[in-house]
Amino acid sequence: MSAISQSFTLPSGEVVKNRIAKSALSEGIAEKNGRPSEALFNLYDQWGKGGAGILFSGNTMVDKDHLVNANVMIAEDEEFLDDYTTLADKAQAEGSHLWMQINHPGRQAPIYLDKAPVSPSNVGMPSKLYVQPRPLTEDEIYDLIDRYGTAALIAKKSGMKGAQIHGAHGYLVSQFLSPLTNIRKDKWGGSLENRARFVLEIYRDMRKKCGADFPLGIKINSADFQRGAFTEEESMEVIQMLDSEGMDLIEVSGGTYERAAMVGTQHKESTLKREAYFIEFIRKVREKIKSPLMLTGGFRTVDTMNKAIENNELDFVGLGRPFCVFPDVANDLMSGKMTDCTVPDLLTGVDKIDMTGMLQTPWHQFQLVRMGKGLKPDPNMDVWYVYEKVTGRKRPV
Repeated sequence: MSAISQSFTLPSGEVVKNRIAKSALSEGIAEKNGRPSEALFNLYDQWGKGGAGILFSGNTMVDKDHLVNANVMIAEDEEFLDDYTTLADKAQAEGSHLWMQINHPGRQAPIYLDKAPVSPSNVGMPSKLYVQPRPLTEDEIYDLIDRYGTAALIAKKSGMKGAQIHGAHGYLVSQFLSPLTNIRKDKWGGSLENRARFVLEIYRDMRKKCGADFPLGIKINSADFQRGAFTEEESMEVIQMLDSEGMDLIEVSGGTYERAAMVGTQHKESTLKREAYFIEFIRKVREKIKSPLMLTGGFRTVDTMNKAIENNELDFVGLGRPFCVFPDVANDLMSGKMTDCTVPDLLTGVDKIDMTGMLQTPWHQFQLVRMGKGLKPDPNMDVWYVYEKVTGRKRPV
């Protein structure tokens, strides 16, 4: 049996059937009010049949007034509990575990969705697509902590097998951790201990509401890759804090949407050839903590995945975009049908477009839309078709 095919027992006692996880991908196909839709049921039905040990949902919002993008799931209360139960049933019918990824955008809420964003401080995004945020009051911070815990409890009541805090990629938890975006002078800002207080209190509230037997995890940056921001050394300290609290699974990623290391646009050629973008960091983490580890970012060949598990560098291999193109990727990698899950190169031949990577995310998201309609992905989808849909412009002649 290959390493990625082996089962794994989480600290909570839950047994995951293999070491491959679909990392969270923002689907953008929920109903407008945040209810899980028929399209999501179709999508997770396909993914559930694809064989992954864990399926992490896309951003599930804790506040309907603050969204990362349109048509995302919302879990403010139990209004949609039956729909989340259906989603869990679809995803888990073949033995995969569905975890709800829980998030709040903070300052990273686009202007067309949020004209009054909130954040730890009034530090805005460097783009006219976002409004400068208002600093959260302490009462609002405690309300948000409660909201994260409520969403985790909804996940548990629905039959999902776990919940994950989105603490990476520049969203609200990440904003609290970073000294660039958190310049507060109270107990929620300043020292790393204070900046980490928000995520620790979220975890404690989730654990109090969900109990010791419900798996809880976090996705956290190895670093923000910006001068003066959340550093690798600080990330290591926060991960050790979370480990001591009893976290069931820590997923390592990196970057923010200002510095998008998580999608490979900021890596040296040597890093890209090595596949796993943050492997050196996770090796250091492994020496210091007991919590299970998952690494997302760059894995493409089955040999590299197996070696990372065999070398005890991590416990779960996280894949994102391959699941958009190859919904059966987990089964195919474990069976030997597939040895390399590299996704298509999405190049137009126009440097000004290709260098920005602006079509990468929508091209993959359009594949999720297809699966939501009950169709298979189209690896040959014309990138210019996506350009025209996204920009509203005709392709350059």
